[in-house]
Amino acid sequence: MELVEPIDYINEQLEKLYGREPYADDRPRFRVVFSDDQFEKRWTQQTKDGFDLLYPEVRELPKYRHYIQAKYVLERLVPIDQSQTDLTVLVGYEPAHVFMDSKQNYLPPRLDMCCVAIDALLTLSGQKPGTKKYNDPEIDPEYRSKEVDKMVKEIFGNETDTGDALAYQQGVVNPAGKEHFAEQTDSVKPTEKAD
Repeated sequence: MELVEPIDYINEQLEKLYGREPYADDRPRFRVVFSDDQFEKRWTQQTKDGFDLLYPEVRELPKYRHYIQAKYVLERLVPIDQSQTDLTVLVGYEPAHVFMDSKQNYLPPRLDMCCVAIDALLTLSGQKPGTKKYNDPEIDPEYRSKEVDKMVKEIFGNETDTGDALAYQQGVVNPAGKEHFAEQTDSVKPTEKAD
């Protein structure tokens, strides 16, 4: 599986952009991990081989392997509701985005895609996104109007009947220079006006 950017670099940048959570042992708020490498401690009623236990016990179990295989996952640090889960921790990482296409094929993780997913998640949850938005000048209508006018001037700069006739070789071109006109005008005499 190819990577566009190293995972360590992505995680380092996510930490710089979105920070750490002081109430959770100062862990990063977001991180990218490989799904098959993640394990978590859970209360379980069965052994590794599937036999029932007399009493539940805490075991380290695969986190994503049963539904996300061989893909990178963007995780968010969140508080865990103990009444709703069999996890043993109060704060843990939960999946925010899986790097795959619409056919569930692997996609390499990228920092810019992480930021898009995080900003969308934070916006939907009512929090202010952590990164500054880029204002594209090309979206501004005034800028676009100026650019269109500039292109029109470059393309159709000499739009006159004379310019068109010369461009399509229908106009009359005098190959003589200014000197030729000066000589001929000296020999021409003005006529008198008739009453």
